[in-house]
Amino acid sequence: QTEAGRVTVINRGIDREHYPYGFQPHESWLADWYQQFPSLVERKVVTLPGRITRLKGHEDFVRIIKTLVTKGLPVSGIIAGGAEEKKREYFQELQALITNEGLTDNIIFTGHRTDLREIIAVSDVVLSLTQKPESFGRTTLEALSMGIPVCGYAHGGVKEQLEVLLPEGEVDPGDFESVSNILSRWFDNPPAVVREHDFLLSNMLDETLKLYEKLVPLS
Repeated sequence: QTEAGRVTVINRGIDREHYPYGFQPHESWLADWYQQFPSLVERKVVTLPGRITRLKGHEDFVRIIKTLVTKGLPVSGIIAGGAEEKKREYFQELQALITNEGLTDNIIFTGHRTDLREIIAVSDVVLSLTQKPESFGRTTLEALSMGIPVCGYAHGGVKEQLEVLLPEGEVDPGDFESVSNILSRWFDNPPAVVREHDFLLSNMLDETLKLYEKLVPLS
């Protein structure tokens, strides 16, 4: 077993220039987006980014949207990610679940997208519902860096990010009912996301180089 004192933790980071606080998509992108999904104009938008796999918690996402719709809230859920061929059966299960819950007008599958930054930027809330802890949670940090509130299951890297940037977004893993309650409050009173943080690509590179220099001193 490795001694704790011999372990160095270097957080992954994002490029702040690509994900600036308050980022707004170009007008042409917005026009195309709302032409493709006109129902989003008058609704609160909740986005679950990531590939379609059971790990990402899509079934909990459907339950959350169902609860919000049942409360009479004008909400749409966006599932932003594609399904690989080996996940087609699970994708069909999700479609059937959405149909059975009467949510075909409230949940949108975008498929694979190369403009996830823009989709996150026009969202009111981004969710992280991973069923198992992830080492980092990149899309969570991308959203928080742009000032978009994130509510997520507090484990792994997502917990570490939320502890610093938006503690009120932390929820016990699997407690989708609490997520629904938090979103209901946030729609009326959006939380402020901490603007400055150290989860930066530049910090990751600097700390990595410093560690290498410490291990292999330059002659």
